[in-house]
Amino acid sequence: MAHKKPYSITTPIYYVNDRPHIGHCYTTVVADVAARFARLLGRDTFFLTGTDEHAEKVVKTAIERGHTPQEWADINAAEFVKAFKLMSIDYDDFMRTSEDRHKGRASSYIKALMDSRDIYLGDYKGWYDPSQEEYLTETVAKEHDYTSPVTGKPLEERSEKNYFFRLSKYEDRLHAAIDKGVKGEPGGYRILPDARKNEVLGRLKQGLNDVPVSRAVKEDDADWGILMPGDPTHRVYVWIEALCNYLTAVDNTTEPNTTETEGDRSKYWPASVHVMAKDILWFHAVIWPAMLMALGRPLPGVVYAHAYFVAEGVKMSKSLGNFIEIDQLEAYANWVVEAERKQADKEGREPRPMGIDPVRWYLATQGPLGANDADFAHTKFVEVYNADLANGIGNCASRVGNMIEKYFGGEVPDYSGTEQVSTPQKVCTGITNDVLEGFERFDLGICTQIGVMLVNAVDGYINETRPFSLAKQIDDTRVREELSSVLYNCAEAVRIASLLLYPVLPNKMAELWRHWHCSPLHDPDDPNSGFKAPLAELAQWGGEYSLKPGQKIDKGAALFMRASAEETPPGM
Repeated sequence: MAHKKPYSITTPIYYVNDRPHIGHCYTTVVADVAARFARLLGRDTFFLTGTDEHAEKVVKTAIERGHTPQEWADINAAEFVKAFKLMSIDYDDFMRTSEDRHKGRASSYIKALMDSRDIYLGDYKGWYDPSQEEYLTETVAKEHDYTSPVTGKPLEERSEKNYFFRLSKYEDRLHAAIDKGVKGEPGGYRILPDARKNEVLGRLKQGLNDVPVSRAVKEDDADWGILMPGDPTHRVYVWIEALCNYLTAVDNTTEPNTTETEGDRSKYWPASVHVMAKDILWFHAVIWPAMLMALGRPLPGVVYAHAYFVAEGVKMSKSLGNFIEIDQLEAYANWVVEAERKQADKEGREPRPMGIDPVRWYLATQGPLGANDADFAHTKFVEVYNADLANGIGNCASRVGNMIEKYFGGEVPDYSGTEQVSTPQKVCTGITNDVLEGFERFDLGICTQIGVMLVNAVDGYINETRPFSLAKQIDDTRVREELSSVLYNCAEAVRIASLLLYPVLPNKMAELWRHWHCSPLHDPDDPNSGFKAPLAELAQWGGEYSLKPGQKIDKGAALFMRASAEETPPGM
């Protein structure tokens, strides 16, 4: 039965001051994988991403490039849309903060906070990080020798009149909500992984100061950003406004009201998971929940802050020029395509589409989802690709398909002659519950690894039962029945494994389903079309969606071709 509670997941909305890189793509792939698992489990799912456009540095860069801020934002927002399409990201909404639907609702939240006196006008004197457009406490500024904790650039000491949010008012309530989250009690929220929660609690012990939420309008202001309600001399600080996007995308209670395109999305609040990189944890784990408390809104279920990717063991930085940009990720996808082309030439056939799935696999399975940074290294990419994909699901599906083609004319054999429960069937027992448990912990790794485990179980079962040896006596009725049972067990386990690998490998698993004529998608040619039933039904051994005797299985070529670490993608 499908889970009745809706599931919503968000990424941060990304600055439009430059093109996307591996960090943006990684966070968004993680959210995409989670959203696909949610849909697979039968959840009504909403996945939000987008761009944060009202930063001061957008104005500055736009002028330098000869554009208006809106033009510059349009150019780079389009780059994010293009990048996410390349990465096979299936989001439900792409929010741009320059859109009226966001500006109107965000302004209404700020006004509500002003009316409740949770936002007030005061004087600010302290440290500002222009590279991140973030105000810092004296403690944090001193800890980093008065340089940006993120970029290392010098901080600016500012003295100005600002509007402030009374963050200090919510210190006790934040402690209580985090504690409830740990205990799984209503009204709380979880900060994951635990190391991030400990970081937040450590900072909370230092006490909370009220935080600036506006910047003064300058004489040469480019009319970019949201004005403080009732005060045209101040604009809403970009980070406070950006946080509001999570609510503006689904809120049907404030103006501007529901549009025909949006429909009724109120059921998707509170968000199930906010996922982001660790550098913006404080905003999401402290400031945003406090704002929601002040607005009387329910809190998100989970705030998940992952670590960073490094490149070949070295921290990425613009000064070193070693940021892995979207072009390099695309180069890896094309590199795998080239490996397939060379193999197809050797075999005298047309090359099969490979696409971005191998890159998605590396990001999702080797990425820094936990507390520690992860390395994007060429040699490791090849090792993982060959082990998990070429020698894993690719080789396993190919072996099973080829044997069914060779021994049974490409049709699923009739296995009715045996009642013995096979090893693959035993391994598949209870996997829906195992996946659900991992998913509820936001342990996407274990969800995917269950699929890998099934593939390994099939390989082990083939080595144990040796169907190629049985085939030598296929004219013997008893042996033929045994061979039929073995190959059916292999094929059905591969089918079930493919369901669990789909969230990371949507294009290649959809290809497998098309060749095996067993697509659980509503549209077999569209990997994003949605499922005909939840996982509990799709993965039922011998159930409605299982392989049936006589069902056609096309032999085809391997899903993934082996690659060599000696060959490097262009630009690497």
